[in-house]
Amino acid sequence: MESLAGAVVVFLVSAAVVASAGISLARSGEAISARTRLGGLWVGSVFLGAATSAPELVTDIAAVLMGEPDLAAGDLFGSNMGNMLVLAVVALLPGAEPFRETAVEHGYSASLAIVMACVAGITVMVEPDASVLGIGPGSALLLFVYLLGARALYHQSTTLQARRVAEELAEAVRPGPDERGLPSLRRAVIAFGVAVLVIAVAAPILAASAERIAVLTGIGTTFVGTVLLGLTTSLPELSTSIAAVRIGQIGLAVGNLFGSNALNMTLFVPLDLANGSAPILATVSPAHVLTILNGILLMATALAAITYSAEWRTRTLEPIALLMIFLYAAGIVAIYAHSR
Repeated sequence: MESLAGAVVVFLVSAAVVASAGISLARSGEAISARTRLGGLWVGSVFLGAATSAPELVTDIAAVLMGEPDLAAGDLFGSNMGNMLVLAVVALLPGAEPFRETAVEHGYSASLAIVMACVAGITVMVEPDASVLGIGPGSALLLFVYLLGARALYHQSTTLQARRVAEELAEAVRPGPDERGLPSLRRAVIAFGVAVLVIAVAAPILAASAERIAVLTGIGTTFVGTVLLGLTTSLPELSTSIAAVRIGQIGLAVGNLFGSNALNMTLFVPLDLANGSAPILATVSPAHVLTILNGILLMATALAAITYSAEWRTRTLEPIALLMIFLYAAGIVAIYAHSR
């Protein structure tokens, strides 16, 4: 990768591999969840969220090991923005109305994602340069908040699932997992493991090419991580969400996007362990706060649209989706200007 063109080619190829593996990861994760009879809220917010966050984990560990913590942090915060852009794109698909059809129950996962981002933003500003067992206090707090939120989501999801199963048994109209053509649990687990191995090989190459692009263009790792890596590692969420819309599982798509945003913030724990010398959130640029705030704004806008039930929206156009796309674009411009 001696030239910019070469770095871009390597980036695009490795991004395609990571995205494809992420898609396989998400699909096999959905099958595993269906076979184990977990609730839809838990599946989308926690299980699929974890599956589609795998590219971020491996890519960002590789970035930290290369000595580029800003690249890793930019990817995580930029992925939160990218996932909300995915939600806006899904809302513009024909027949998809995620803000209208999504149950208010997904407000739980959206609220958790917003709280996690707020904690991360505060931590970037005040994180002390100290750690316990290699983990910074901010990262530990993020993990604790997430575990509490995931526990609440599990209880909410199982309660809703039990209620829906009772309704389905009474009506006897909804097909089960086998009738939806899902693979067996064994095949799903194998596919999941293969996808993880593919990502483990391709993600470090993706991070290295992104770092090279940042050096050759002079833009900086903060912006490259936010835009290039953030959007690239959001490709599995995009593919999973579109697939969910096609099978009529819009709530699953929305839960996956918010769940991935919440889980992304817990990845600072393994990043701290990979860095070794100091907590990641204590060493990254305060410029990331701008990205965090934009992500919070996008998530709050989506949450407001989900909980607002008025019929002012048109059938052919989703104003909230257009607003979110505008906010995303404005955020990218502001981040770029600040990076320069």
